[in-house]
Amino acid sequence: MTTLGGEAQVGATDVWLTPPWILETLGEFDLDPCASIDRPWDTAKKHYTKEDNGLIQPWVGRIWCNPPYGRAMYPFLEKMVAHGNGIVLIFARTETKAFFEYVWDQADAIFFFKGRLRFYTPDGVEADTSGAPSVLVAYGSNNVKALEDSGLPGKLIYLK
Repeated sequence: MTTLGGEAQVGATDVWLTPPWILETLGEFDLDPCASIDRPWDTAKKHYTKEDNGLIQPWVGRIWCNPPYGRAMYPFLEKMVAHGNGIVLIFARTETKAFFEYVWDQADAIFFFKGRLRFYTPDGVEADTSGAPSVLVAYGSNNVKALEDSGLPGKLIYLK
């Protein structure tokens, strides 16, 4: 689930789903702790929604995390750093405190997409382009390898 907080999209929802073609290229994930309650496709074998509060649930295996945006993403990034095995989809706000604390100093690699993504609504409809460029942040060498092999359009930057 992605909450853009009004920065990019104005409408009836603040839930923005990961484009399915991204997930298809990255392989299977064990858990999505930020899954939308209503979703036209699965993002992992197991899902925690807002109702489950994925921050207080155990994270096991390889994690897919498209967290709420803004300050609400900080605890998810912190938990991902502690877990160390997963990929996070966030805006490429490379100058922010969160990026320095949880990405630049902690992640194994960052994948910068070529162009801006088009997220999807909970009913599976593709929306307009997002309000900022997006990145995939890899924690763990297996996730760096998944990004290397993904064929996604963009550039992979190794941090470790």
